[in-house]
Amino acid sequence: MNVSPILPACCTPLDAHWPLPNVLPDTVLLSTHFDPAQLLGDDFQRSAVVPPPSIQRSVAKRQAEFLAGRICARAALQQLQGAGVVPPIGEDRAPVWPPHICGSITHSTGRAAAIVANKQHWRGLGMDLENLLDSERAERLAGEILTPAELQRMAAGSPEQLGLCVTLTFSVKESLFKALYPIVQQRFYFEHAEVLEWTAQGHVRLRLLTDLSAEWRHGTELEAQFGVQEGQLLSLVSIPA
Repeated sequence: MNVSPILPACCTPLDAHWPLPNVLPDTVLLSTHFDPAQLLGDDFQRSAVVPPPSIQRSVAKRQAEFLAGRICARAALQQLQGAGVVPPIGEDRAPVWPPHICGSITHSTGRAAAIVANKQHWRGLGMDLENLLDSERAERLAGEILTPAELQRMAAGSPEQLGLCVTLTFSVKESLFKALYPIVQQRFYFEHAEVLEWTAQGHVRLRLLTDLSAEWRHGTELEAQFGVQEGQLLSLVSIPA
């Protein structure tokens, strides 16, 4: 009989609520809230998660977010395929999923989540969670994150939406990278994609601004979605099989 590993005191019970506009069929998304102040010295051992050396040497916040994310990922895999494994960290710092699985792990202040699917249904999944930027910080960071065309669209928009606009652009490009990098095996950066449009209902349209492979070329458009909850923005890019 399989005994489920103990949930550490620093994590709340896992939540299967879908926080985005469109539910993706054939996926499992789980999240938890975590508190680094509640992390105990033996929590990794009790949770049956082996921390890599870089995590062992890190501060409580980094340890707690890693543990929370891996617990979500293992439980999601268990729910999807009946066998839960903890995805290790690869040489490129990304989670290493079972060969037939695509997935994504994300965390921000006090919250972590993971999504997984079988590759026969989804080729790529990228999910990213960010704290909403205030207007002042968003204005400072806009030039590093937004393309010239995105900056023009931002300037034409509402000043009240500046923080949301920059946070969304940052997050959705992170999600795009997480979804596409395992497929193309080529790094790309903020200037290599642009957000063409987004709606208050949580729908986003993106376009690549560089050639990543014979299939993923400059001008290719993709869809994304996002949701805002408790001062945090969650975005998801999903590539169908």
